[in-house]
Amino acid sequence: MQNSHSRRFIVPKRLQGAARSWLEEADRPPRTARLASSVVLVRDSAEGTETWLAYRPGDSPLGVVAFPGGSVQNADHDTFDWFGPSVGQWAEMLGVEEFSIARAHVVGAIRELFEETGVLLAGSDATTVVEGTSTAEWMRAREAVANEEISFADLMAKRGLGLRTDLLRPLVHWVSPDFAHRRFDTRYFAATLPVGQTPMLLPSRGVWGEWVLPARVLKDRETSAFGDQVGEDDTKGLALAELLVPASEIILEKIAKAKGCIAYLNLKRSTHTYQAQLEQEDGTLWLRVEAPTAAPATAALSAVPRPTVSGTDNLP
Repeated sequence: MQNSHSRRFIVPKRLQGAARSWLEEADRPPRTARLASSVVLVRDSAEGTETWLAYRPGDSPLGVVAFPGGSVQNADHDTFDWFGPSVGQWAEMLGVEEFSIARAHVVGAIRELFEETGVLLAGSDATTVVEGTSTAEWMRAREAVANEEISFADLMAKRGLGLRTDLLRPLVHWVSPDFAHRRFDTRYFAATLPVGQTPMLLPSRGVWGEWVLPARVLKDRETSAFGDQVGEDDTKGLALAELLVPASEIILEKIAKAKGCIAYLNLKRSTHTYQAQLEQEDGTLWLRVEAPTAAPATAALSAVPRPTVSGTDNLP
């Protein structure tokens, strides 16, 4: 039997109604989880490695505050010029058998990052990356893609760009708890901020988004400092556990411990699927996350040199 270790997270107040209802109706099947992709964007600063977080209104399965991401769309199966590991290599790295699913997750990750931040992992060939994506022209293009006025594939083709999939790293796989009303089957990826690009919120949808220092956010995790910084009605006065899903909280911890972007991107990671299980103890609701202690690591991206870095990500 494979050994494992676990961690518990408090169930946020906004989810407790659904959680208690689930416990009362134990035989009810869970809602189908939609495929989703999310990108952990990182950069180095004088104070440490930073990442981009944004406010997500509504009841997003990614959390009230989360990394850029969202549902995989049918258009993510369109044809793109593709620079980087093959779809088959990505399927192996993600631990999925269906190439089409692996491909859609990768495309969805690049598209969502572009829509939500303007950061575009694309170039005219395998050695270039587009720059200056913060202009009014690019902002109009983002709005058009987000509103489905033009497909992401058509936009890339018209500008002579292909997806630089080698700039992504597979990170971790999380599935929403069974009791959630909205559920995601999410593949998290990581990428460094390309030279010449600056993340900016989409005017029609963005409310708050900033570079944050994970070490600082985690230092005040028991207070409402971060929620007050975001400043929305459903963030003010709340501790970090009320704002983030367990996946995001653990990812922030890993970034805070890493010795820079390169070290973070090159940590050994598991292809294990993580899903928090609901527990109740003395009336308190918890989410327990189990992780194998010796899970198989993901395949390396051979297209990009990977310096040797110690450490594993068993609890992602």
